[in-house]
Amino acid sequence: MIELKDIKKEFIKTTKGQKKSKFLALNNLNLTITDGKIIGLIGPNGAGKTTLLRLIAGILEPNEGTITIDNLTYPKDEITIKKNIAFLSNNTKLYNSISAYELLVMTGEFYEVPKEEINKRINQITSILKLDDFLYNRISKLSTGQMQKINIARCLIPNPKYYILDEATNGLDIISRQIILDFIKEEKQKGKTIIYSTHYLEEAQSICDEVIMLNKGQIIAQGSPSTINQLTQKNNLADSFFTLIGDTK
Repeated sequence: MIELKDIKKEFIKTTKGQKKSKFLALNNLNLTITDGKIIGLIGPNGAGKTTLLRLIAGILEPNEGTITIDNLTYPKDEITIKKNIAFLSNNTKLYNSISAYELLVMTGEFYEVPKEEINKRINQITSILKLDDFLYNRISKLSTGQMQKINIARCLIPNPKYYILDEATNGLDIISRQIILDFIKEEKQKGKTIIYSTHYLEEAQSICDEVIMLNKGQIIAQGSPSTINQLTQKNNLADSFFTLIGDTK
C-alpha cells in the first residue's frame, strides 16, 4: 500500500526578466493507493501528475509531508522501496550504442536478478511484447514504438510490485498502444499495482479500477470511472473531466 500524507512540493520558476518565484506543484495532498489495482492519474498539463509520480518513485523529495510504501519510508528505506518499483516515462532515454537485448541483460544484473533467470525472463517478455524482430538491434535504430516496448521490457525484468507509468502510450500507434494496455491488464491479474498517468481518457475509462483527477496540485476527484461519471452526471470520463476542471486559465 502507498500512503502520502500532507505532501507539499515547491519549485522555483524563472519568469521574464529573470525574476524567480516559488510555486506549489502539489499542495497538502493526501492519497492512499491500495494494492492490486490499476490507478489512473489524469489532469491538464501542469496539474502535478509527473511530480506526484516522481515523488512516489523516490526521484524527488517533498518539501513537506511523508510517503510510506509498504510501511517503509523515504529516505531511510529508499533502496528497499526502489527495488519494488519500476518507473517509466514517455521520454526515458536509453543507451543508443547497445542492443535492446544487452540493455535487458544489464537491467537484470543491476537489479541482482540471478543470472540463470535473466535469459528466462527475457524470453518470456519477448513473447509477451512481441520483441523478436528487433531484440538484437541497436537501440539507436529502433522506432518510437519499439523503443517504448523495450522500456516496458526493462520494467518487467526485475518483476516489481509497483509500476509507475507516466504517459507510457503517448505518441504510439494504435497497435503499440494496445499491446501496452494489454500488458498493464495482465500485470494487474498477477496482483501488481499500476499507477498510470495518461492524457487518453478513453484508456483510463476502459482499464482503470480507480481514477485520480488532479488540478493545480490538488486532487479534485477520486473513485472508479463510473463513480466519477455519476458524480458529474456524464457518460464518460472526457465529459466528466471538463465538468470538474472548469476554467483551466
